[in-house]
Amino acid sequence: MQTPKKIAITGSGLVGSLLAIYLTKRGHEVTVYDRRPDIRKMDFSGRSINLAMSDRGWRALEKAGIRDEIMKLAIPMHKRAIHNADGSMSYQHYGEENEAIYSISRGILNKRMIDLAEATGARFIFEEKVWDVSLHEAKLFTGDSENEKWTAHQFDHVFGADGAFSRIRHKMQRRSLFNYSQEFLSTGYKELTIPAGPGGTHKIDKNSLHIWPRGEFMLIALPNLNGSFTGTLFMPFAGEESFESLTTEEQLGIFFEKYFKDVVEDIPDLVKEFFKNPTSSLVTIKCFPWTYWDKVALIGDAAHAIVPFYGQGMNAGFEDITVLDQFMDTYGDDWEQIFKNYELSRKPNTDAVAELSYSNFKEMSEKTADPNFLLRKKIEKWFAGKYPDKWVPLYSRVTFSDKPYSEALRIGQLQRAIMDSVMNDPAIEENWNSEATEQKILQLLKSQ
Repeated sequence: MQTPKKIAITGSGLVGSLLAIYLTKRGHEVTVYDRRPDIRKMDFSGRSINLAMSDRGWRALEKAGIRDEIMKLAIPMHKRAIHNADGSMSYQHYGEENEAIYSISRGILNKRMIDLAEATGARFIFEEKVWDVSLHEAKLFTGDSENEKWTAHQFDHVFGADGAFSRIRHKMQRRSLFNYSQEFLSTGYKELTIPAGPGGTHKIDKNSLHIWPRGEFMLIALPNLNGSFTGTLFMPFAGEESFESLTTEEQLGIFFEKYFKDVVEDIPDLVKEFFKNPTSSLVTIKCFPWTYWDKVALIGDAAHAIVPFYGQGMNAGFEDITVLDQFMDTYGDDWEQIFKNYELSRKPNTDAVAELSYSNFKEMSEKTADPNFLLRKKIEKWFAGKYPDKWVPLYSRVTFSDKPYSEALRIGQLQRAIMDSVMNDPAIEENWNSEATEQKILQLLKSQ
């Protein structure tokens, strides 16, 4: 058991809310600050990418005792549904027959998580702007504006769960020996909606993550409980075919008829949504250290924002909490050891998932419709079925296990090299499941 402490969390998002549940269940007095209004009292639309909950996230919810509650909000997606440019379709299963990732509306999940955190005893203070933090004192300063008098709030510990542009991290960046980097993609995104069909039915397969891969850009769609799909168009900001080039209704209509003809009729509010919803950016943020003494710690996107193309942003943030919780079990009231081991354990893994997420954009937008890529995945699945102890596909290792992300990246790089060699066989289309191919993979594994 830990000695009860006064703990502040900045940010009432998914990670902040789940962390509040963990800490209050340990007996701590938790106050959550958020500069935004209470999300439960406002609409949540226009700039969302639906979440894909996978094993790491479910484990965190299970340990918090809320998995069953959250499962009520989720729709299983067993496969990718690839909508090819010629109008044809193909399916790519994510894992074994019983394995799925789960689509959850970010807004609906966040509202429920706040409810559950309040039910455990956490206190939420909305529309309260945190302007500064005294790192060595774990003291927050809040006020209506940056130039007016602030109110000081004393705590034992402070967690910065306030997202990619964290106010807490901003203060930590002023310290010497604090390393920080941010890298924006030249690709942005815009939310679109496929509304429900008659009687709340889904117009397309609800148990698939739908992808329209078109090279430098793509459209994806994830199902919602009400029969709708949250669509996201990823495109370059500038260039011949980009958000910059689509400035009129006519240009937008021509573009969608050319590249997404099979879904145009399913998005009746395309024009309205496209020109109303913001074009949002995608950023990767890395920093270190994540903690200051035994007083302040960063968690989730505040420590390691990543692009969304592996569906691991939320899952990685939730896993931060389970790892932190494990060190609380180990070190009890020694918060300096808790924080130090937490950051050293997580840093290499969040760096790895950032790299995996970035590279997966190319796979989703360019390769999912490539026959050679599909054959490659077919060979991997065939070999893994015969030798499950020797080969776990990279996607399964990331999505359906709790093995370290850094281990997944390292093994994935070795597997890629092996498959590059296998695919160099000029007769691989005929020999993909032959004894010769099997022996070649086994030999290459031995030589690694």
